Amino acid sequence: MPDDEDNYPSESGRRRFVKGVVGASALGATGITGASAIQLTTSSSGQGGGATQYFGIENTAGPAPRPMPQIPIEIDDEGYLKGVWPEVRTRTVNGEQVSTAQSQLGGYTYSSEWFQYCGVQTYPGLVPDADQDNFFRVAESSSYEWMSDLSAGDRLNVSDFEDYETWNNEIGTAGVGKPAMATWRSQDLSPQETIPVQVLRSTRIEELASGGENAQWVNASTQDGFIAWLNKCTHFCCVPGFKSSDQSARFGAANEVYCPCHQSAYDPFSIERIQFTALPRPDDVGEEEEGGSEGTSSGEGE
Repeated sequence: MPDDEDNYPSESGRRRFVKGVVGASALGATGITGASAIQLTTSSSGQGGGATQYFGIENTAGPAPRPMPQIPIEIDDEGYLKGVWPEVRTRTVNGEQVSTAQSQLGGYTYSSEWFQYCGVQTYPGLVPDADQDNFFRVAESSSYEWMSDLSAGDRLNVSDFEDYETWNNEIGTAGVGKPAMATWRSQDLSPQETIPVQVLRSTRIEELASGGENAQWVNASTQDGFIAWLNKCTHFCCVPGFKSSDQSARFGAANEVYCPCHQSAYDPFSIERIQFTALPRPDDVGEEEEGGSEGTSSGEGE
């Protein structure tokens, strides 16, 4: 078999997903080395991709190369939690009309390219103008006992987190925050196409928003102590959890987000701004295509 092939046929979505996973891991390990490297690693049919700056929860231990990206959060008039989706615009790229999702938030550029790694760039919900709402919905499964009273697909509400200042599941310290496993922009999609999200409410997030490093961004991207992030480990795309695993204490991560696959840890109370190489989003999600226009590099910045 040639080196550039795999065991999946060209029409298989799995083939592209595997390439996305491997590519994301490799890019995370190598970092950004200039425009030539960006062209080399993202020169496939698709939209977006390239050098991208984003905010995420700090990677503190393990092989993960960088933070998991934040999803800005807002609360509607009925108390339901939503992830902010960037403004959808149409741009001309290489003579073709393409849709992009990009906005200014807290003085910084917030883009859908933040989430274009680990194969997520192929998910239907990441298409800028996808027919999806932005509510955070209860995940199909969760390690948190309190979520057993909720039904998968229900919208998360502020009322679900009323005990966030005292909540405890006997992992780590009590009262540091109450978490939930959720999905985003993924209604009526298969589990393989569902965007996994973690939501957390904590007094420590309220403190971050009131002052300190990156307070302007944190104030704009969080609300009433709620923070959310794309829950895909930047090492090899596993799904970690905040205070969700007993073994996290063995690795000093009892009060952090811990990935049991390879022991990476993230601190949701430390927000960093990092640059990485976003993978291009396919032209037509679900179909393998050859050729087409290259993705563009969007300069992210203040």
